[in-house]
Amino acid sequence: MKLTATEQGLLIPKEILGKHQEFEIIQENEKIIITVIKKESSIWDLGSDPVECDVKDGAVNHDHYLYVQ
Repeated sequence: MKLTATEQGLLIPKEILGKHQEFEIIQENEKIIITVIKKESSIWDLGSDPVECDVKDGAVNHDHYLYVQ
């Protein structure tokens, strides 16, 4: 694929980048290397990819240990 730079820079089509959101750009000699920055696990990601099994609600009694004295 050939791309032409404009005054603002170079536009890389989204289909090449995939679903990723953050990238690192490195310039080495006369090459430009674009690598994906993998997102670290976060508590906010919990439940975004749940496990499928026969349990109706995997969260039942999940926090029970917090309240047991």
